[in-house]
Amino acid sequence: MKIGITCYPTYGGSGVVATELGKALALRGHEIHFISYAMPTRLNGFIDNIFYHEVEINNYPLFEFPLYSIALASKMVEVTKFYDLDLLHAHYAIPHATSAYLAREILKSETNNSIDIKFITTLHGTDITLTGLEPSFLPTMKFSIEKSDGVTAVSKFLKDKTQQQYKISKDIEVIPNFIDIHKYKREEDEKTLCFKKNFAPNGEKILVHTSNFRPLKRVQDVIKIFNEVKKKVDSKLILIGDGPDRSDCERLSRELEIFEDIKFMGKQDALVELLSVADIFIIPSQSESFGLSALEAMSCGVPVISSSVGGLPELNHHGETGYIAEIGDVERMAKYTIELLTNAKRYELLSRNARKRAEEFSEDNIVPLYEKFYEKIIAS
Repeated sequence: MKIGITCYPTYGGSGVVATELGKALALRGHEIHFISYAMPTRLNGFIDNIFYHEVEINNYPLFEFPLYSIALASKMVEVTKFYDLDLLHAHYAIPHATSAYLAREILKSETNNSIDIKFITTLHGTDITLTGLEPSFLPTMKFSIEKSDGVTAVSKFLKDKTQQQYKISKDIEVIPNFIDIHKYKREEDEKTLCFKKNFAPNGEKILVHTSNFRPLKRVQDVIKIFNEVKKKVDSKLILIGDGPDRSDCERLSRELEIFEDIKFMGKQDALVELLSVADIFIIPSQSESFGLSALEAMSCGVPVISSSVGGLPELNHHGETGYIAEIGDVERMAKYTIELLTNAKRYELLSRNARKRAEEFSEDNIVPLYEKFYEKIIAS
């Protein structure tokens, strides 16, 4: 198949999943065309049948804001015609599915229906739970989903929320996020052990959190949890990522006088190395449609302490792969963390279970579901 994929090229989960999907499909023999305003961050290394098409956005004095969705639709038309694509795959409903719909209609009009490109939309979370709730976007969001030839969601929670919130009767296929379990596995090489020894020289336990430091990730809660854990267990905290809440987090850690025990790493590509030194992964989010960062940690054998929101309970099974608690319940999350760090037998069990659970979301299990869905939509 020849597939055009459009996603946000940044560090966010949707861009990561879309890029890894494209790479996996290319390795399975499909021809993949990424269409975006910048090269996706995970699109590193050469794969023979992957192509990148940049959406050029020109600024004109007349327009206060760049017309990205219009430029994207035009580029989709161009790539579909020149490379004879079979399908467009839009990750995020707004604006990507909207642009794909426009591209499909343009192609039908220009070719007298001889080119009727199908497009599918994958819903990742914030496009539904945040962006789509804006009154000015809601009609466009609903229209774009309903006009898609096929729709997938990364969790049952997101599927149900989409259908209820937007009163959509259209069928939505649940295809969860996936991971390369051969890449995401615990490493204990000299480099990793050296980093662990430098950061935790006295064998302190290491807690880890990774996110885009936006308010809904509740990174301040991570610091408060760590502050409570540290009173009972010698420990350190690694925070990976960057975003609008980082300054407040650094300020809070100084106020609590635990700044010296926290390492703010910023954005990192070497996630496997960092997760390999982790004892506990904390994700206390206010909203999380799947929890890709938690899956990455679990694949490295790290038990997860999470909030009970969205798709997290579907991934992180309470008492089996980690523990879940209500949003903002810092005390309970700290209690669960202390319990695991002070019970070696229990910890080992949950660590093994976490890895085993992650294997269910392996690339080899999930990517064929997308292939099957593509074939169904193209044939419809």
